Amino acid sequence: MKISEAIGQYLLQLQADGRSMHTIMQARRHTALLVRFLGDCEIAEVGYQDVARFLVSAMATKTSAGTLKAPVSLNALRSTVRTFFGFAHAAGLVLANPARLVRRARVGPRAPRGLSKGEQARLRAALATATTWAEKRDAALFALLLDAGVRIGSALALDVGDVDLAAGEAHLRTLKGGGTQSVYLRSTVVDLLARLVAGKAEGAVFTGEDGARIGARQVHRRLGWWCQRAGLGREVGAHALRHTFAMGVYERTGDLPLVQAALGHRSIESSVVYARASAERVRTAVLGG
Repeated sequence: MKISEAIGQYLLQLQADGRSMHTIMQARRHTALLVRFLGDCEIAEVGYQDVARFLVSAMATKTSAGTLKAPVSLNALRSTVRTFFGFAHAAGLVLANPARLVRRARVGPRAPRGLSKGEQARLRAALATATTWAEKRDAALFALLLDAGVRIGSALALDVGDVDLAAGEAHLRTLKGGGTQSVYLRSTVVDLLARLVAGKAEGAVFTGEDGARIGARQVHRRLGWWCQRAGLGREVGAHALRHTFAMGVYERTGDLPLVQAALGHRSIESSVVYARASAERVRTAVLGG
């Protein structure tokens, strides 16, 4: 079997396992790099040295701009390679797992970086100028990420029936690690969503003008455009909006279990980073003042 065909089966299995859209798209990008490096060879011919050569190659370790990837990005790539070949071995596509020796590098937790209060204000002011249908869709989506801390994959998977505008809730059916979660919506978010889904009884909440569900890469491009329009002077990923929400909850309450519940974290250890980030932001503000 060609490696590209095996990748197709792997991506299908990720969908069957209920993995998030973000996870599947990341796996698609990582395995595409693997095929570019190895060629579309027979998967049974791939050995552990081929995998090692790929992971130390410039194709794996550098960005399209030629700069070195961050350690966490390289670990994400290693994880994809391990899970792909682990799937291939479990499915009987290879006799031995060629990624069995791959290990994640030890890296310290990266402090989450959200938007400063000034950046939030500028982005919100820019979104408030939305006039076209696509701009109003963006305003609703980014308000949901900023004010409810929803992951981009969970937001894009929302159907109209998942949003209870009367109760001010959104029911997330696609979460990292599985499960479901209900999040409360501010009145401003409810108003934006109500305008977006007016007249729709079913289907995706966030679509293109053709009615098809939009993808994460398109959202990242749109957010980049809005950040330029807001004059932020830097690139901001959609996950930074979730970080912004989490740091805001902690700064207002100082309650880590509340942050954990709001974000749907299984372990409070995943939420501790926001206390550290908040302390760092206060320290920076004091020193800068």
